[in-house]
Amino acid sequence: MFSRRDRRPTSPELLQAWERLDTGDVPGALRLLRPLAEAQPLAEIALVVGRAARTAGFDDLHRAAAALAARPEEPQKLYDFGYACIERGVPNLAVPALREAHRRVPGSAAAMRELVSAYERENRHREAADVLLAREEDLADWPDRYLLVHNALLAGDLPLARREHASLPDPDDPRWLPAHDRLRRMLRRADSAASAGPLDRTDLRGWQFVMGGTLLGTLSPFGFDEGMTGRYAWLQDSHEQCLRGLLRLKAVLGAAGVRPRSVSLLPDRSSRILGLAAAEVLGLPARPFEPGREDTVVVAYDLNEAAAEEEGAGILGHLVQRLPGQVLHEHAGNWTDPPVVAADSVTLLHQSVTAPWEGQLRQGDGGGVERGPADERPVEEIAAQITAGGPVPADDEHPADSVERLTDFVTAVRGSWLDGDRPALHTSGPVPSSRFA
Repeated sequence: MFSRRDRRPTSPELLQAWERLDTGDVPGALRLLRPLAEAQPLAEIALVVGRAARTAGFDDLHRAAAALAARPEEPQKLYDFGYACIERGVPNLAVPALREAHRRVPGSAAAMRELVSAYERENRHREAADVLLAREEDLADWPDRYLLVHNALLAGDLPLARREHASLPDPDDPRWLPAHDRLRRMLRRADSAASAGPLDRTDLRGWQFVMGGTLLGTLSPFGFDEGMTGRYAWLQDSHEQCLRGLLRLKAVLGAAGVRPRSVSLLPDRSSRILGLAAAEVLGLPARPFEPGREDTVVVAYDLNEAAAEEEGAGILGHLVQRLPGQVLHEHAGNWTDPPVVAADSVTLLHQSVTAPWEGQLRQGDGGGVERGPADERPVEEIAAQITAGGPVPADDEHPADSVERLTDFVTAVRGSWLDGDRPALHTSGPVPSSRFA
């Protein structure tokens, strides 16, 4: 299919990606392709993707790319390439091919659904909803009208979501019942969150609750109006921030009328530190996590870190299904790489975080940046330092994020909190934030 004598792309931008592949740098080539995918000819994009796929050992994508490069006008070749891109985790490269396939064969439900899938995986929910809305009269209820409601909701278009949901019948196929239940819970949470805030493109706390049932304890003040909208990009965490998060967790539980009887400790080091500190703040006994325990706060520092250990990964599997009185609290939630379960409460949202007891970056003696040593003290000592704590920043330093504002929100939505399961949240929803490579 592709050989050393294969034709090369002609545009200078694509040649840069091609040259990355000369050194075997597939991730670097794909990063260069991302902003070019919708601006360059599909046949030339396919040349680069096919070579990258061959290097990575993705034979299905390699074959589909070779076929598209040879015959870019054929709808089936466009569809096959887009499908393979989605399967291999590069949905941004699928979008232009599937959009062209859908344009050429507008009656194809398969092309429409794959295009919607690609848009969804890229958090482009408005475009996904618009594709479906253009064929509103011809949509099958399941999955098409469901997908329209789902994407309208995640695009922040509540009137459209509510209108389409009103005409969506219960599914006949039992496989769709969990999705239908989650959609109804999201709309119920939207009703309660709308009574507590604007639910606009800056209402991060409101939309985090609508999407995953998560109460967001703090909003980042850094770059709020310059693209971050309450999320952190890169964060060096502190003991003070950990204490602030636990104090807000205590306020959330009080405002919601939830009275746990214990704190459950996850096995990873960071979660044990934070869990012991939480037990002190909440005045509760700390116990190792046990499946089936009710009326408990399960505390994680970072759920992705907890899942990185075999024992922790098994525990998270137990947390997808909610138990009575069980609250899952995460301190640092990764919004660009979401964990396998959505926490009920999270202190902050980040893209990258360094815990206070990990080696943090600092200025070295020579003026450069170096990583300091990790804090190897026993977890009990570090937890005691958190609760003894330095000064927690006063709420009046962040007037848009006072604890009273948080508890007012909790009071308004508590009737729809802690309801249903905890599926992973794969989207950032209607509130955008800048991402960093």
